[in-house]
Amino acid sequence: MRPAHLVPPLFAGLCDDAALFPPGDAPVAEAVPGHRNHRSAWYAPLVGPFLVGADRIAEVGAAAEETGGAGLPLDVTLVVRGGPAGLAAAIEETVKWPGLRLVGVELGPDGDGSVAEAAARGCAALDRELPGQHVFGAVELRRDPAHAGSGGKADKRDRGAMELALDVVAASPYRAKYRTGGLEPQAFPSAEELAAFITACAGRELAFKCTAGLHHAVRHVDPATGFTHHGFLNILLATHFAVQGADAVAVAEVLADHGAEGLAAVAADLTDDQVERARRAFTAYGTCSVLEPLEDLTDLGLLPPA
Repeated sequence: MRPAHLVPPLFAGLCDDAALFPPGDAPVAEAVPGHRNHRSAWYAPLVGPFLVGADRIAEVGAAAEETGGAGLPLDVTLVVRGGPAGLAAAIEETVKWPGLRLVGVELGPDGDGSVAEAAARGCAALDRELPGQHVFGAVELRRDPAHAGSGGKADKRDRGAMELALDVVAASPYRAKYRTGGLEPQAFPSAEELAAFITACAGRELAFKCTAGLHHAVRHVDPATGFTHHGFLNILLATHFAVQGADAVAVAEVLADHGAEGLAAVAADLTDDQVERARRAFTAYGTCSVLEPLEDLTDLGLLPPA
């Protein structure tokens, strides 16, 4: 086994294991032991907790006990996409299983009222239901349906709604969460929309995570679907520039960059302080395949070869 220090701090805990979620949709019987294998591999520091949807808790709990027992609990983040109404029951079910150790809760938005009102209800629900100080909370911002008709580009009204919602989350102890892809083209925010989110978080010193669509390190077009996907390395470097004071236009340019070698060179040159600030802001993203980012970072020379 290679030493864990070969995973640099820029990528430590970056990849939450979303093997159960689309488009991977791995069976629980494969995903749980697969996660345990990741957590015992040399690249384990790259891997964050196992993400569990509210509808899969019992199945994952049973699999965790079969593969590790109560003496080796699985660190899980509970994902409640349906909003606050389902939160209490999902947490109650999770803590019933001794093979699961709840480390985080990601709460999706409901569909009522404004984006800021939905965020406020999410924060209030986490205030009521989180079981302890060692469980973090993340509140997903609802993206306006108007984006579907505008190619994902946010107008000033959209940005204003998002900033009001971020004000709500920034006033809480929780992180923000933003969806960066999905199974339909309108699920992918434009570089300009995502840059507005990142710079708004940076300006508020608000930590955030991203989810969906981040299959590779660098921005690319999926040949199967024709969708343009954001790259997780682009987001990392865009966050770096945002916390250093770059505006949304400059941040969008980084997000739109397809140049793998140039992005890798910038990442390799970051100082320890710059890495710490960037990762304090961008905490993690969900990936349905931990091996994809591992392979990409190795190919870019940012992790050692096998």
